[in-house]
Amino acid sequence: MKFLVVITAFLLLFKPVFPVFEYVMNYDYVVKVLCENKAKPEMHCNGKCHLMKELAKASETEKPASQNDKKAFTPIELFCNTASEITLAEVFPLEETSASFFYATSDCIGFDGKVFHPPILV
Repeated sequence: MKFLVVITAFLLLFKPVFPVFEYVMNYDYVVKVLCENKAKPEMHCNGKCHLMKELAKASETEKPASQNDKKAFTPIELFCNTASEITLAEVFPLEETSASFFYATSDCIGFDGKVFHPPILV
């Protein structure tokens, strides 16, 4: 089973290379028979026109599959914008207390009036 998966992955991975492999293996046949520019030897095409046509055909067969995948995708709404009413008075009951945030003394503790200055480099 693992071998079958490896072979299938190998075939799918190297599918675009098959026209090039066929061109290399049948080079003489492609140059003499399948080349579209046989009448114009000064172009030195050597069957590359046929290779480009086969590569274009192979890429066209892959495009509709990817386009179908894009059409099948439907966006999923992850954010719901419904407002729910929560009153804070119910969640956090407030107690009325009086608080004073001032110090009882006016002394500054830990401050001696000197400010640190870094050394001056000349």
